[in-house]
Amino acid sequence: MTASRRGAASYDQVAQASAAAVIEGYSTSFGWATRLLHPPVRTHVRNIYALVRVADEIVDDPEPALSVELRAEVLDGLESEVARAVRTGRSANLVVHAFALTARRYGIEADLIEPFFAAMRADLTESEHDQASLETYVHGSAEVVGLMCLRVFVGGDETAYQRLAPGAARLGAAFQKVNFLRDLAADHDTLGRSYLPGIDLAHITDAQRDAVLDDLDADLEAAHRVIGELPPSSRTAVRAAHDLFAALSRRLRQTPAAQLRTTRVRVGDLEKARIVLRAVLGGRS
Repeated sequence: MTASRRGAASYDQVAQASAAAVIEGYSTSFGWATRLLHPPVRTHVRNIYALVRVADEIVDDPEPALSVELRAEVLDGLESEVARAVRTGRSANLVVHAFALTARRYGIEADLIEPFFAAMRADLTESEHDQASLETYVHGSAEVVGLMCLRVFVGGDETAYQRLAPGAARLGAAFQKVNFLRDLAADHDTLGRSYLPGIDLAHITDAQRDAVLDDLDADLEAAHRVIGELPPSSRTAVRAAHDLFAALSRRLRQTPAAQLRTTRVRVGDLEKARIVLRAVLGGRS
């Protein structure tokens, strides 16, 4: 290997290590979930989620001195840098460089990247949603992320991608809807956002909570039907993530709606371990 090629390989490795550090620093649950992915799938999924995390931090940073205009400027710069890196294969931003490596290898293109940034931009300007804007937001913030990961999971098999894409999108949507309920207080009180159309979050009822959960449980069921068709390199991790969010859904349904404004529902470590073990054993069957 020539010195220049060694340098490029080293830079790629450092960029991907940086993406992994972002994931470990921000999300313990996602960190353990990615460990169930086989390499190199694990690396590429981390590359995707690190970029997602950075974009989230731009729009959600609680620092009051960061104006909406400044956040929008930074987000626009990040999107431009991503587009350039995907086109050229290089970026001075290590997380962007890692994402571009994955995007170029697996065909993650503007049809998935642009809706994601549009959803992030919506978080800067839209405090409430109607049903149409919510569907657009969920697609950009969650469904396309699931589809990016699916591109990696199927390794370029376009037939498999098209067959599994609806299930992957609905799994991403379910994850987002769970978090809408888990993060009611933070979204409304800290960030000034309301994602659930027609619901007064200060007086959310059990019936309204259950309507949201019925919708996301239907998404989880649709996703569950296709998890078995995923390659072994990703199947166990996706099954574990699915089952974790199904457990969260059950806990949310058991929690009085009034408490969701003050309590962030969680799954305990012991139950997480059981979910992972079932997923691993299921993957061997």
